[in-house]
Amino acid sequence: MADRHSTGKALRDRLQRTDQGNWTPQGDRPDLIPCLKTANAPRRPDLLPLKWGRMSTSPFAFFRGSGALMAMDIASGPVTGMKVQMCGDAHLLNLGAYAASDGHLVFDLNDFDESMPGPWEWDLKRLCASAVLGGREAARSEADCRDAVKVLVRAYREGMARFAEMKGLELARFEVTPQGGGGVLKEVLARATRDTPDKLLAKATEDDGHGGRRFQLRPPLIQPLKAAELEDLLGGLPDYRETVLPGRRQVLEGYVPVDAVFKVLGTGSIGTTCLLLLCLGQNLEDPLFLKLKSEEPSVWAPYLPEAEAAPHQGRRAALGQHRMQTWVDPFLGWTRFGSQDFLVRQWSDHKAAVDLSALQGTALTDYAALCGGLLAKAHARTGDPVMLDGYLGDTEKLDEALADFAKAYADQVTRDHERFRGAIRSGELQAITGV
Repeated sequence: MADRHSTGKALRDRLQRTDQGNWTPQGDRPDLIPCLKTANAPRRPDLLPLKWGRMSTSPFAFFRGSGALMAMDIASGPVTGMKVQMCGDAHLLNLGAYAASDGHLVFDLNDFDESMPGPWEWDLKRLCASAVLGGREAARSEADCRDAVKVLVRAYREGMARFAEMKGLELARFEVTPQGGGGVLKEVLARATRDTPDKLLAKATEDDGHGGRRFQLRPPLIQPLKAAELEDLLGGLPDYRETVLPGRRQVLEGYVPVDAVFKVLGTGSIGTTCLLLLCLGQNLEDPLFLKLKSEEPSVWAPYLPEAEAAPHQGRRAALGQHRMQTWVDPFLGWTRFGSQDFLVRQWSDHKAAVDLSALQGTALTDYAALCGGLLAKAHARTGDPVMLDGYLGDTEKLDEALADFAKAYADQVTRDHERFRGAIRSGELQAITGV
């Protein structure tokens, strides 16, 4: 253990912690509009105006929808060489509350569309930049935003030191619960408690006129499926069932699909194929909602040529979730329809995320600390926490460096957002707003 710690510490000779804060845009940085168009070329063109509209609302919203730009910007920079399972899209709104397999509420990372093995720095830097952008969206001062990043990185460092001392089983079971999350989680967990399948049934479905239930349609956000699409979906369910544990497969066999729709979700995911499936068990009061989302290669994949190409993008995302989360959705799995890979999981089962506008007073730094500690937990589970701890150290050098990086990159995102809005005003991009 001492040797691994020393090995990690020696990596400072390769990349000093103070140098982690160095970032300026490349002089030949390509214009972002063609980059965005290229990154979104595989997606449904009819839905991209919705994505552009949502991204236009703020620099933070733009950041959420432009992960490929950040990958392009930072992937060429120096790294220590220590690899972890990356979340791939670590930002303040990609952590949230959800129900563990036994029903108790936990708080953890909850988005793994871009997850793959890679440098720990990329995840941490994206999370730090989001803390500045999220703080600005909450109308916090620049000093408050910088403090939030420093607290986040300190929580990451101190968490890594704690996890480096843990036994393997202790780390595997580490979780944040309502009792362990502090005051910042109070409202999030209260909303998660109220988010039950029964309430979702009443909110998202209606009487089908034949004594059953069907999804409420709200075009363009919720649309019916074509007959061929529905046939493909039902045809892929047997393959999906084979990807969950036998006990959960047995539970799934007690539910019958009764309706499915196409739904627009989030910001970054718009343009992918997202399907919602309503299944009923013994009666109308026994619903199971599944979300099936098409998965593309991670935005980081082009910059990790040594990584083995994922044979199935849904499986890649699911394995990332299994590796990083303490408790995983019991119905998490994957399948394929036609040429598209899909990730499958429950839709909105006791799920809730923080409201950025609520990050007032000490809530911003409290939440930043929570996020930093949870990212450290995920990286410790999938990397070498002892080596990472050796590099991170117990001083504020990395905290200050990443606070510098986060401000510089948040400023770049703000400039990019202005260029993006200009492209919408000029007609270079078509956007639908307010939807």
